[in-house]
Amino acid sequence: MTTLSLDHRFVEGEDDAPVLLLLHGTGGNPDDILALGKELSPSSPMLAPAGPVSEHGAARWFRRLAEGVFDTEDVRFRAEQLAEFVLAARRAYGLGDRRLVAAGFSNGANIAAAVILLRPDVLTEAALFAAMLAVPEPPAHDLSGSRVFLSNGRRDPMAPLASSERLVAVLRERAAEVTENWHHGGHQITLAGLEAARTWLTP
Repeated sequence: MTTLSLDHRFVEGEDDAPVLLLLHGTGGNPDDILALGKELSPSSPMLAPAGPVSEHGAARWFRRLAEGVFDTEDVRFRAEQLAEFVLAARRAYGLGDRRLVAAGFSNGANIAAAVILLRPDVLTEAALFAAMLAVPEPPAHDLSGSRVFLSNGRRDPMAPLASSERLVAVLRERAAEVTENWHHGGHQITLAGLEAARTWLTP
């Protein structure tokens, strides 16, 4: 739809399933990340926008200054952009106040976490795979009622353990409910992580 600010794919689903906001990693696209949605909740409506930032031709959600060094001003700007897109998509697709859960990998997980921290009025649930904290000093919003699932590798060179643990701590400091799923691998989505996420998705 031309009224929405981000290129995207929308897939219809069943009325009793949560809407999934699917957020791809660096270099991914909406078609790629739809596969994750089908693993998590195949009957769900799926909204899969494309990251608006290009890094040497690879789509991303926000700029970075170097590997693991984020442009925090751009993170905040892009989190606001994504939040407004979600509100517009709710109207455009007649989603009303239906439960909406973000699911993202890597850069997509990072922007989902940023939206939860910055715009809890828009997003309160997210399944994060290979995530880290992209907003160093987020506002002290009350996130009670927010639910976050995080699946990360303890040997992930792209999402360092300290930053991932800090994300968990920041969310809990603001009263969000966080479910942790750690594995001994690197920058990946594991089968065990997917299974745990499916269980978490149906509380």
